[in-house]
Amino acid sequence: MSNRQLPTASAVEMAARQREISISEFFLKNRHLLGFDTPAKALLTAVKEAVDNAIDACEEARIFPEIYVEVRHRHGHIGVVVEDNGPGIVESQIARIFGKLLYGSKFHKLSQSRGQQGMGISAAGMYGQLSVGKPLHILSRVAGDELATELYVSIDTARNRPDIHKKKHVAWDHPHGTRVEMEMEGRPQKGPHSVEVYLKQTAIANPHVTITCRDPQGKRTCYARSIDELPPLPKEIKPHPHGIELGRLIQMLSNTGCHTLLKFLVDEFSSVGNKTASAIIAEAGRRLSNRSYPRHIARSQATALHRAIQNSRIPAPRTDCIVPIGEQQLLKGLHSEIEADFYTVTTRPAAAYRGNPFQVEVGLAYGRPGDFRVYVDESGHMHNKDIHDKSAAVDLIAAKNEPARLLRFANRVPLLYQQSSCAITRAVIQTNWRGYGLNQPKGTLPVAPMAILVHVASVWVPYTSESKEAIEPYPEILKEIKLGLQKCGRELARHLRRNLQLRREYDKRAYIEKYLPHIGIALQEILALGDEERDATVTQLDDTLHKTRAT
Repeated sequence: MSNRQLPTASAVEMAARQREISISEFFLKNRHLLGFDTPAKALLTAVKEAVDNAIDACEEARIFPEIYVEVRHRHGHIGVVVEDNGPGIVESQIARIFGKLLYGSKFHKLSQSRGQQGMGISAAGMYGQLSVGKPLHILSRVAGDELATELYVSIDTARNRPDIHKKKHVAWDHPHGTRVEMEMEGRPQKGPHSVEVYLKQTAIANPHVTITCRDPQGKRTCYARSIDELPPLPKEIKPHPHGIELGRLIQMLSNTGCHTLLKFLVDEFSSVGNKTASAIIAEAGRRLSNRSYPRHIARSQATALHRAIQNSRIPAPRTDCIVPIGEQQLLKGLHSEIEADFYTVTTRPAAAYRGNPFQVEVGLAYGRPGDFRVYVDESGHMHNKDIHDKSAAVDLIAAKNEPARLLRFANRVPLLYQQSSCAITRAVIQTNWRGYGLNQPKGTLPVAPMAILVHVASVWVPYTSESKEAIEPYPEILKEIKLGLQKCGRELARHLRRNLQLRREYDKRAYIEKYLPHIGIALQEILALGDEERDATVTQLDDTLHKTRAT
């Protein structure tokens, strides 16, 4: 065995190798965390991030969103264009919004929004920069400006800051809005993870939006808005005390501008009034009072205050910070994009997890086009009707002997990946669909010609990763989803029982109608017989009837 001494490094040499890691460099090497791990997924993620930003901007400006999406082959790569009619972007902000990760206006706000972290569209630009070496091309015009601003920008990943390649002012025929164009390594695909399905689902959850799409083959598709009403803007709220952890409470005490503990609790938190704040301080112990100075509170006192908060009864957080789709709007969206035999939707009352308010909506669309259906016309006659097919229905509703299609949404945004690890999937599987007349193999989705839609709206959706593809299965969220599914399941069971009853009645009537002409002919022949022959025939039929009953 060799005794040769291995080379060693001194503490000074090891220290010299330490350096700060840029957030851009980190995500450049770990782009799978943001949803850019494969060319097919990267294309969908880029479209999704750009469309989400466009709809958010239009809604905030109270403009009916009109979004144009184009995916095309360009120089051996994929080109993506997303254009909106929003308010536009102030020139000084364009480069930072598209060329800097973790830059945005929504991270510190407690109100419902599609984006949260300020990484989506800039990460898409960074992926294009990495895969094909091309910067983002942005064109934006603010209402009232004579010219639009055209900008080519990439990310300086070592410093996480924008690198502007070209900037000028140009004429644009849009009075206001933003156009984003990017090139990347991507692969268009069909099926549940396609851009087309993402846009269809976006149209369902956002019936106030018009989306026009052009695919690489030049096919143009329009998803027209089905309602003429914008959703109300969610209001910003303060954090709820029950959602605050000890470290965050200590930080808030150190940074507050309030001069008394009572005012700190009332001003810095949601659902806390003077009476509730006084009760919390009293519960915390003698060392704290209403007039205690927050910045001078020691760690042990903060620990006692945190324990008192958790043990106190505090009203639930306000719910005007979240805006559900709404039952009528959701029905309009389902009817617009899925042709089915039966629809039902429900919106659950607002609830909270870790102090964060959230609301669950559930919808079902049952009965695939082309399936047998019995209906009763205005005159009371029953008919067998085949529903005509639609291409939208083919994508968004399952076939008769396949598992139901699950449409997952968070803050009106479709979730297309990581279905198996999502709270929504777990809640659907744990629901007893057999009790509602459906076949459900153990541990799987129900087997039925059905689409199940679940939407979770919250001020802070607990995603499982930065790519925002699945929701953590918090018990409070699972409970609300299950209650919504059960409510829709009961409506579906009533529909299925009613349809089964109509089907049986239709079969009986059809059977009678089939043999009615023969019975008529036989009766005519019987009536033509003499009395003795007629009596003998009736007696023979009666005997036959009794023998049939006996067997």
